[in-house]
Amino acid sequence: MPKYIIERDIPGAGALTAQELQGISQTSCGVLSNMGPKIQWLESYVTDDKVYCVYIAPDEATVKAHAEQGGFPANRISQVKTIIDPTTAEG
Repeated sequence: MPKYIIERDIPGAGALTAQELQGISQTSCGVLSNMGPKIQWLESYVTDDKVYCVYIAPDEATVKAHAEQGGFPANRISQVKTIIDPTTAEG
């Protein structure tokens, strides 16, 4: 199944408290539970004003539906084409 990176513009994201992040995570997990097993949240990276989320989903429409149902922005959704790391250099 394809993997997606979702860029969410959330001003002040880096200043969110642990409790606020927990609430956001609980909302996301609740929506995922209702949507069924075809979409999975792997992890998210919080920066000053953005959150970058990694999901596995059958298509971009499913990722958009999750964002809409959860009330989250999904400013950019990009399908991961290939994953590389330092071992890629070893050929």
